[in-house]
Amino acid sequence: MRPVVLLVGKLPDVIRNVAVELEDLPIQWLGAHDRGEVIAQLEAEPNIRSVVVGAGLDDTVRGDLVGVIASRRPDLSIHFKDRASGSAGMAPFARRVVETEMLHWKVIDVA
Repeated sequence: MRPVVLLVGKLPDVIRNVAVELEDLPIQWLGAHDRGEVIAQLEAEPNIRSVVVGAGLDDTVRGDLVGVIASRRPDLSIHFKDRASGSAGMAPFARRVVETEMLHWKVIDVA
């Protein structure tokens, strides 16, 4: 079973493009655009291993998401993309997150 990464962002095209651009990684990608969708994804998919949040969301929303995610899934790491790299920076950021955490997953899978 492939690990799942939840991508949270304002623009649906960004999330779709990230999944296409990173299809070489052994990851299943899920998307969410707001608080309600994040909650729905967290409740529906127990195999989520990490959350990547885009920079297009307002800081208040991003802060709220920390509480929402941590209260439902305290086991998840939450990564926030910087604003300076723009929407084009989402895929490279998500790749770095996944490649860094994949090393950890491999150790767990072997043990």
